[in-house]
Amino acid sequence: MGSTAGDALAAHRGARGEEALVVARVDGELRDLDSPLADGAVVEPVLAGSADGLSVLRHSAAHVLAQAVQAARPDARLGIGPPVTDGFYYDFDVEVPFTPEDLQALQKAMARLVKEGQRFRRRVVTEEEARAELADEPYKLELIGLKGPGADGDGEEVAEGASAEVGGGELTIYENLRRDGSVAWRDLCRGPHAPSTKALGNAFALTRSAAAYWRGDQGNAQLQRVYGTAWATKEGLAAYVERLAEAERRDHRRLGSELDLFSFPDEIGSGLAVFHPRGGVVRREMEDYSRRRHEESGYSFVYTPHITKKDLFETSGHLGWYADGMFPPMHLDEQRDADGTLRRQGQDYYLKPMNCPFHNLVFGSRGRSYRELPLRLFEFGSVYRYEKSGVVHGLTRVRGMTQDDAHIYCTREQMAGELGDLLAFVLGLLRDYGLNDFYLELSTRNPDKSIGSEEDWAQATDALAQAAATSGLELVPDPGGAAFYGPKISVQARDAIGRTWQMSTIQVDFQLPQRFELEYQAADGSRQRPVMIHRALFGSVERFFGVLLEHYAGAFPPWLAPVQVVGIPVAGDFAPHLHDVAALLRARGVRVEVDDSDDRMQKKIRTHTKAKVPFQLIAGAEDVEKGAVSFRYRDGTQDNGVPVAEAVERVVAAIASKAQV
Repeated sequence: MGSTAGDALAAHRGARGEEALVVARVDGELRDLDSPLADGAVVEPVLAGSADGLSVLRHSAAHVLAQAVQAARPDARLGIGPPVTDGFYYDFDVEVPFTPEDLQALQKAMARLVKEGQRFRRRVVTEEEARAELADEPYKLELIGLKGPGADGDGEEVAEGASAEVGGGELTIYENLRRDGSVAWRDLCRGPHAPSTKALGNAFALTRSAAAYWRGDQGNAQLQRVYGTAWATKEGLAAYVERLAEAERRDHRRLGSELDLFSFPDEIGSGLAVFHPRGGVVRREMEDYSRRRHEESGYSFVYTPHITKKDLFETSGHLGWYADGMFPPMHLDEQRDADGTLRRQGQDYYLKPMNCPFHNLVFGSRGRSYRELPLRLFEFGSVYRYEKSGVVHGLTRVRGMTQDDAHIYCTREQMAGELGDLLAFVLGLLRDYGLNDFYLELSTRNPDKSIGSEEDWAQATDALAQAAATSGLELVPDPGGAAFYGPKISVQARDAIGRTWQMSTIQVDFQLPQRFELEYQAADGSRQRPVMIHRALFGSVERFFGVLLEHYAGAFPPWLAPVQVVGIPVAGDFAPHLHDVAALLRARGVRVEVDDSDDRMQKKIRTHTKAKVPFQLIAGAEDVEKGAVSFRYRDGTQDNGVPVAEAVERVVAAIASKAQV
């Protein structure tokens, strides 16, 4: 028998924790350690603490979970169980939903399977063999039929996570083997997996359960999804649990209610937010600053309607490529006689999911000269997308949103310079809002879901890659992740607790100018097509609001805070002094309130600290006598006896500097 990948990496055997050997990378592909090696194969270790190693551990944990579920509930039918960011899940068709107590019992059962040290073994099977062995698993049989040998695709388009189970040109089953070699459990899976269940150690946990739909379609059977997490070490698991707790404390939905910023009234509908006065202040400041920066950078503001006839989206291609994300049409303008005879044909109108087709109409409304280029159009445009109810989430996944949308029209010669300047502009503006830790993602063409020539796509992709290189930021590839009309760069920002959020996107588009027959007159008198660059800075105002709210845990910097200063008199007699101070601050544009309620001073301090007001100005007899106030900051520190004029300047300077106080 020939050597295996594990034999070639024998020097790594015995290591523990993040250095533990999980699988091998053989000629660039992840393989099980017992995979036979061909002569000349290049073998590299994949350790538990690496991104690939963690993914394998989590996929292995999903199998252990499914084995435990079917041991406890033999009637449970298996859906899909892939690894995901920071964890894994598995979908089950069960009679009764899982309770928190069920999850505790399942986690204990998983621990017993881990301690037993069952070995994972891979077997290549024919479609007939797979169907015979999994005859009691209807969802697996469906996947085999859709993505078995000879089928197109890799499984990902069939269902989220399906590529973990089928595809890759062959069908494989993974078996969990007891120490005597008998089969304890099996599953349809592409792998690879850890050598045995012992690799999971005690660094895994089940976190929650939720409803899910087979293949993500609400028209299909409802399943129960169990989520879990797995790490290379117990310390890694503990750190993750603490991050989850901190994320819960920062949940923008909870903070939005506690700080009276926004709500989602049932009377309006799912995914449609209303901003309250205090939230409106934050949103206005965000938008006003963005407007000012855009004006300084040569953008022209436009405004477009919320609905349009379907012809516009047929021209743009959105009805062909994006119809599932659009609200259903409204059939309007039809006219009939009293007897029902049709006198005028009606038309379908759609709520707009994108602003770009409208901006193309602005560009094409008259002749354009090369002297006008680059033409930068900008709009805070309201758009509507039919997100499924299962994915709507607070402000970060909504159905009605306002995009800070820009479209830049330029010549091909201007494109590279414009992209570089645009990326610098985007990063600078995001930094002004307090985000500083970035990397970039380059999404390239999916040949099956795109239009246009290879030459155009290559030129656009190269231009984006050059702009990314100029930024000096890490560039991560996203193969096949581009929109149908062109490649894009997305700015990924890490927040205060290390989570990654997709922020700004920049897309190069040669296709829509052609579909809309946009032209400009070049210097030589010829008619040329402009290049169109799509750019969303916030993504959406609502989503960016939610991200910032969690990033700051509700404690917005002074320039964004709904109330920037509150005056607190030690006793009622000192309130007039603070009203005078407040008048001086208001004259300088500061949002200030004076709390002259009947509450005791200490209760007022607690109330406004909880409301996360940046500055509390306290005044007692000595402060009034000296024309001063006492500064109290959000962290509880205090600076007493500050002269009023100095206090005003201190507040104004903090706001103007956009300091993260």
